[in-house]
Amino acid sequence: MQSLIDQLAEQSIQSSIQQGELENLRGQGKPLALEDLRMVPEHLRTGYHVLKNAGFLPPELEQRQEALKMCDLLFSLQKQDNKYLDEDNRSAKKKTLDKIKRLELKMQLAGMDTQFIHQYLARLGQQNKT
Repeated sequence: MQSLIDQLAEQSIQSSIQQGELENLRGQGKPLALEDLRMVPEHLRTGYHVLKNAGFLPPELEQRQEALKMCDLLFSLQKQDNKYLDEDNRSAKKKTLDKIKRLELKMQLAGMDTQFIHQYLARLGQQNKT
């Protein structure tokens, strides 16, 4: 049994179709670009959608982005690594590595898989060799 809101919505849609208001719309005949939200609990999907459209990321994705940025920074510091490296660069390298380790631990405690950090660093290392 349809609710009153469903019935009103259906009537409005049918009226618009009959009046030709739904013809020649942008994207007509093309498949919808739907996001795969299967991994998001159903009761959180609307909230995730609203936050994403507003430009906000869930904390897990923010942490992931921060970890990847730290990996990029560490890689650039390692590329400069040589026997003449000054103490400031060594200190920056150590601080960056410590930050990555803290982020990884924080993510692991939250139940997140952190293998992507090691895979990303390995990929950066492989790119450097070519």
